[in-house]
Amino acid sequence: MAEEHWERGVIERLASEGLREMQRARRWGIFFKLLTLVLLFSILIIAAGTLSEGARGCLDKCTAVVDLRGELDGDGPVSADNVMAGLQAAFKSKGTQGVILRINSPGGSPVQAGLINDEIRRLRVLYPATPVYAVVEEMCASGAYYVAVAADKIYVDKASLIGSIGVIIDGFGFVGAMDKVGIERRAIIAGENKAFLDPFSPMTAPQRDYAQRMIEEIHQQFIAAVKAGRGTRLKESPDLFSGLVWNGARGIDLGLADALGSVDSVAREVIKAEDVVDFTVKENLTERLTRRFGAALANGIVTTAQRGFHWH
Repeated sequence: MAEEHWERGVIERLASEGLREMQRARRWGIFFKLLTLVLLFSILIIAAGTLSEGARGCLDKCTAVVDLRGELDGDGPVSADNVMAGLQAAFKSKGTQGVILRINSPGGSPVQAGLINDEIRRLRVLYPATPVYAVVEEMCASGAYYVAVAADKIYVDKASLIGSIGVIIDGFGFVGAMDKVGIERRAIIAGENKAFLDPFSPMTAPQRDYAQRMIEEIHQQFIAAVKAGRGTRLKESPDLFSGLVWNGARGIDLGLADALGSVDSVAREVIKAEDVVDFTVKENLTERLTRRFGAALANGIVTTAQRGFHWH
């Protein structure tokens, strides 16, 4: 009798445990199904956003706008690839009566600026009946101005900041501080100038002279682009290419800009198409998360980096 009770108890415990396992499995199954639904829903939202971006256009009569906001950077949202893609889509759209490049940028990479400048000039030849205007909000300096001079006209607010036609190589030198605290720099190089601009190595006079010649050459490239874009509109001034920045009203006096205007006023009064359609290429969720993760990872690694060339 005792044995029978023992066997029954074992069977009941096994059944109870099996039931609990089935309940746990069911709960996990529900969890994974919900997770799958959430993922599918997220993918659909991203896909819908991508499709809406790709389907944007102007079917009737509109002013196309492409934003250049922030620092020009090949790895950031304001890259030549993104800006050029927006411009190409704007020009190709059948209803586009004119294109506005809306600028609020301190400048950045001269390479990215040069690529956009070249693309604007190419599109102007390819679509001669479609004018392109630069409209400056708060700032259009350095590399951003290098981009703007490719437009047919430049419009500013009277208090906009514009200009800064110059080049800079910036950084720090820590050699003296290292000597004071007894830190030895160990850099094994092949090529006597391989550590050129290394902040932890002394800069020789020939290296400084070389750097100066190099940025002067780039400065001349910048000046040539400004003269090609602005032509006889530029007024003679000894400070014009000195790297100074001016307000919008003074910029018009110097020929750096053409007139006062905003996106709405240029669309309405110059292009004669009040319907403004934004062709700016936006980062999707995946790209934004990837870029932020990469930036966070980079910030978590202690490195010594040198800042490169910037229009200034």
